[in-house]
Amino acid sequence: GPLQTYKAIEKQNPGISNSIVIGPWTHGGWTRGDGDKIGDANFGFKTALSYQPVEFAFFKYHLKGGDKPNLSEAWMFETGANRWRSFDAWPPKNTESKSLYFQANGKLSFKAPADEAMSASSSTSTSNASTSTNTKFDEYVSDPAKPVPYTTEISTNWSNQYVAADQRFASRRPDVVTYQTDVLERDVTIAGPLTADLFVSTTGTDADFVVKLIDVNPAEMPTTEGDINRGGQQTLVRGEPFRARFRDSFSSPKPFVPNEVTKVKFGINDVLHTFQRGHRIMVQVQSSWFPFVDRNPQTYVPNIFEAKDSDFIKATHKIYHTKVEVSALQVQILPAMDE
Repeated sequence: GPLQTYKAIEKQNPGISNSIVIGPWTHGGWTRGDGDKIGDANFGFKTALSYQPVEFAFFKYHLKGGDKPNLSEAWMFETGANRWRSFDAWPPKNTESKSLYFQANGKLSFKAPADEAMSASSSTSTSNASTSTNTKFDEYVSDPAKPVPYTTEISTNWSNQYVAADQRFASRRPDVVTYQTDVLERDVTIAGPLTADLFVSTTGTDADFVVKLIDVNPAEMPTTEGDINRGGQQTLVRGEPFRARFRDSFSSPKPFVPNEVTKVKFGINDVLHTFQRGHRIMVQVQSSWFPFVDRNPQTYVPNIFEAKDSDFIKATHKIYHTKVEVSALQVQILPAMDE
């Protein structure tokens, strides 16, 4: 909400005083806790205590005539590097648009697929789906009766810790496709909106696609006394579901033609995250996120809320990654601070 409100004000009210602050919190987390951690991410200091004086000064200025706070256009918390940063525009003006391309054998790369017939043995697969030898697509069976959960927590309430939870539980499932880069040789900072650009097909007539951006820790991590081993942890950075019947229009949904390759493109909310040297960038794709997102029956019906039990079917989904059908996650790369 605040992110889209900020963007709308910038577009429709140029020159007006307008600032945005985004911290590493769930709703109300800047007052209900210290903000030193969330999910499986630990920020190393109490981020909420950095923000509270700024919020107080803002309201004191506007409501009580106090001194004007020194607030930048965009004051954002950079996860991964775990620091606050100020920008004179959001998204930052000096980013470079790049794509993280899905590749055969669970590979993820800033280089597009060079050859549809690339060797299937050129890299190690990281996906449990049926990807071991096929160089054109990855496939998985999505079963509405056994949906991918959004969390492993056992609770009677909604978990808000999923936003930075370890995703290894998902990557081990056969209905989740996983792509990851080689070990990074330098820090990579992604700043701004993301776009999922998928080429897919399905044996059904409807489908959901959930795309998750994940930071993978090195296999070996230093630990302190009392701390758990974070080696290999797959920390969720951003996840976004999309009901693909709305791929062309939210006002005019339409079914899939079974087994026909179809483009599905959708926006994903902004991030500011640094993948540190020695880490890997991972993208996971799945077709359920239960019960955070209601189950798609995978049979096209006018109103999913009125779907019958018989409408809920297993379907095989394929994610294509050829020279022509290039599936990718589009990102904005921010130069290093010393560049």
